[in-house]
Amino acid sequence: MGDADAGAFDALLEHMRSQCAAGQMRATLHADQEMLDEGFTLDDVVQAIQVAQVLESYPNHRRGPCCLLYGVTGSGRPVHIVCTAAQPVLVIITVYEPKPPKWVTPTRRRPRE
Repeated sequence: MGDADAGAFDALLEHMRSQCAAGQMRATLHADQEMLDEGFTLDDVVQAIQVAQVLESYPNHRRGPCCLLYGVTGSGRPVHIVCTAAQPVLVIITVYEPKPPKWVTPTRRRPRE
């Protein structure tokens, strides 16, 4: 990631954190179900966004530009959050715990074979 990308991601993260702090966010039904299935609460997700880093950017997503965030909950549990700040509110699209076989570590995907 270049310096320009890092600056843009930092600004995006700050915007998302501000939206969370102001309560300007919503989760999709899919995200709600994933949080339930994975044992995450909305508070866990908000905590993770406060310390998150951008792992991947999806500028052409059907919901508008999105990104994959990696954060850690208050209890230290790793979490991935796909969200978009392209709407007036932060939209949380999905939430899951990164684990094998897809993820080698919480920040590194397994190489495609």
